[in-house]
Amino acid sequence: MISLLFHGGTIVLEDRLLPDGQVEVNDSRIAAVRSSSSPATGSSLTTIDLAGGYLVPGYVDLHVHGGGGADFMDGTEAAFQTICAAHARHGTTSLLPTTTVARHEQHLVFLELCRRLQGSGTQGARILGAHFYGPYFAREARGCHPALPVRPPVPEEYGAYLDYADCIATATVAPELPGAEMFVRACRARGIRCNAGHSFATFDQMAAALGWGIRHVDHLFCAMSDRARLRQSQAYPMRGGVMEATLFFDELTTEVIADGKHLQRELLLLAYKIKGPARLALVTDCNRALDMPDGEYMFGPLHGGEPILRRDGVGVMPDGKALASGVMGMDHAVRTFHQWTGVSLADVVRMATLTPARIIGQEQEIGSIAPGKRADLLVLDQMLQVKQVYLAGNRHC
Repeated sequence: MISLLFHGGTIVLEDRLLPDGQVEVNDSRIAAVRSSSSPATGSSLTTIDLAGGYLVPGYVDLHVHGGGGADFMDGTEAAFQTICAAHARHGTTSLLPTTTVARHEQHLVFLELCRRLQGSGTQGARILGAHFYGPYFAREARGCHPALPVRPPVPEEYGAYLDYADCIATATVAPELPGAEMFVRACRARGIRCNAGHSFATFDQMAAALGWGIRHVDHLFCAMSDRARLRQSQAYPMRGGVMEATLFFDELTTEVIADGKHLQRELLLLAYKIKGPARLALVTDCNRALDMPDGEYMFGPLHGGEPILRRDGVGVMPDGKALASGVMGMDHAVRTFHQWTGVSLADVVRMATLTPARIIGQEQEIGSIAPGKRADLLVLDQMLQVKQVYLAGNRHC
């Protein structure tokens, strides 16, 4: 039986800060949250002094491809374990392994590993399910994903993926693709939540997709259509695209890559102002170059991926003309969003914890510091650097 008492700092709750608070953990669950200036001690309790810092829920990453030199599409258990351990060091205690565009057989290997390790554990961040992300993208919006395997969804193929519906949390599709509606409806029938992403859909196509069951949009402002892009191929009057639809429809949640490279401060503030902390999540979109030196890496599987560079704290395409996913952990995203925007710490932490948990229906288990929830907890110093990580009450690092 693990019995812990955190004290001597500020507890970051879902909607406010609790200065000089206490959190008690019994076994793997949060037992109590209270305010006190003199923490109780006892022979059965191990006390952890926050030293004037913060206790926050473990971060939840909905969109992560790799880290520590590995990619989830490498197709090995060792790769999964390496990535989950790397992200745990940055405060991510739960995540969705995210696919890239790849061959059919590579997706099946990924899904099999995801199912196995979701059940057995990774010795790092917990796998909540797969984010089936590629290959159903608009070719012109594929970003750094390989071009050759990009394809529209067809039942003969995705039927095999849906055999893994028990371990697929979310699936992404470009709504303008032929077969997209059937794919979304098939996913929803199996309990899989659906996203729009890597898409040059029109506003009207996004409105239709909302009717099919799409409720989330991947990395706002990135690899998506807006009125300026659509103007290139359409006459007046101008038409909105994925970006405008995401901001307009209250039913849609979304996410931002807050690494300080993908989006300017003004875009982070715009997303926060319109969507609010309950409908905006922080994600890393991290590739294998997390915690690695600058240089050349493969985005996606080692065999059949796309070469990219890590440079100046972000992934870039070899010609330097476009970004190629992130290379920083969720701790960096929380610090960047808070410092750049001045948004309250409670709201920023919520966007990295409770909001992503709610987006995938896990808010009863994780995402906030509340009695009964799993004791996935982070001790941060006053500069929001990760000092300690607890997974279900066990000290991880």
